Amino acid sequence: MLAAGRSRRFGRADKLIAPYEARPLICHAATALSAIRPEHLIVVTRSSRVAALLPGWHVVAPEAGLPQSASLRAGIAAAIERDAQRALIVLGDMPAVTKPLLEAVVARMGEGQAAAATDGKRRLPPAGFPKAYFSDLMAAQGDQGARALLAQIPGPQLVLAKASELHDVDRPADLN
Repeated sequence: MLAAGRSRRFGRADKLIAPYEARPLICHAATALSAIRPEHLIVVTRSSRVAALLPGWHVVAPEAGLPQSASLRAGIAAAIERDAQRALIVLGDMPAVTKPLLEAVVARMGEGQAAAATDGKRRLPPAGFPKAYFSDLMAAQGDQGARALLAQIPGPQLVLAKASELHDVDRPADLN
């Protein structure tokens, strides 16, 4: 789970611990991800407060001030260290991601085939990548993360999600 963004549009507060439906924002995506029982639970965050909310997760802290791709690379490096055969990328600021959506993305992921969610227009996380993609993910640069790889995922590998499931929180108003 990627949870190390700068949250510039949110303001000074740490959006991932902001209350959303009576729980810290990060807990929603973490609960959905935990529910599918992956072999490894990895969170990429620099926040000790976020890490404290995720007992049992392997915490990776990327260097501060680097672009989004640095968080992605840190998470994939941790997956490689654990000899993971695939990685499911979930964003910590997407509180409405559901267990069924995550399961559907994992089910579409094949040997050598990536999968992702879509709202019918864009390819978005949650996204799953088999080990064959790890070197490409490790080569990601800038603030685009895996966007170029997501754009290459063919239609049959996409999972149509409800727009509400793909809601992400960027500003305080998005918590409503």
